[in-house]
Amino acid sequence: MKKSKGKKIEHWTPLGIIGLFCTILITVIAVFPFIYMFLMSFTESRTLKLHLNEVDFTNLENFAYIFKNSGFLQAFINSVVVVIASCALNVVISCMAAYGFEKKLFPGRKFIFQIYMISLMIPGQVTMIPLFVIMKNVGLLNTRTALVITMIGAFSVFLVKQFMNGIPDELIESAQVDGCPEYRIFIQIVMPLLKPVVITLIVFTFISAWNDFLWPLIAATETEKYTLTVALSVLKTQYSVNYGLIMAGSLITFIFPFILYIFLQKQFVQGIALGGVKG
Repeated sequence: MKKSKGKKIEHWTPLGIIGLFCTILITVIAVFPFIYMFLMSFTESRTLKLHLNEVDFTNLENFAYIFKNSGFLQAFINSVVVVIASCALNVVISCMAAYGFEKKLFPGRKFIFQIYMISLMIPGQVTMIPLFVIMKNVGLLNTRTALVITMIGAFSVFLVKQFMNGIPDELIESAQVDGCPEYRIFIQIVMPLLKPVVITLIVFTFISAWNDFLWPLIAATETEKYTLTVALSVLKTQYSVNYGLIMAGSLITFIFPFILYIFLQKQFVQGIALGGVKG
């Protein structure tokens, strides 16, 4: 697309038209599954094939059944509690650890951080059995605590540390010269500067905790401790499947992270960009 000199008239070039077409095509492909899920949630289809004549937007039986008869309300509460606790705990611990790694000198600092980085290469499935045994021995199975503490990982520390690398050491040193206690330096000086990356970390943690399925399925064997993803998996019966009901549950599960991202999109992108540049 070119602009003519002295005028605001824009002319599309063949390459620009092709790029626009590809963008629209990719957008349609990306959005189609969500449209399909939305339409299917207003049907009672026993097959995955969508018939538009069966879509009835006044039929809310699937949503009513989910909250009244399937324990979804308790699963929703469990997911909300786990997500809020995971975000709060992950932000606090990751920021404190990153502050220690980046701004403090102590023996073995580089070696310990390298161990952190190596742990990122270990697939989560490999640690499932040892983690299960540990949780069983300390009596944390079928508790929300077991679902929360597994959300704390090396990636969060690495993300915050890369961003914290851009905070001038002179700022902290000047506060120390003025006699400012260490906890006040961290809370009143460092943490406000970490706002973009903290929001990014919250979004990452929210999505991970909200969509996690395998570990909650293993650690929570009681129905009262199910999260939304696990409760969604037990909606199907032995002899038949109401795909409209499953899609309604999927729609409810999807809508909350989507709303969060809409409100925090600007800060999320800013945190990723600044973290990459400053790192």
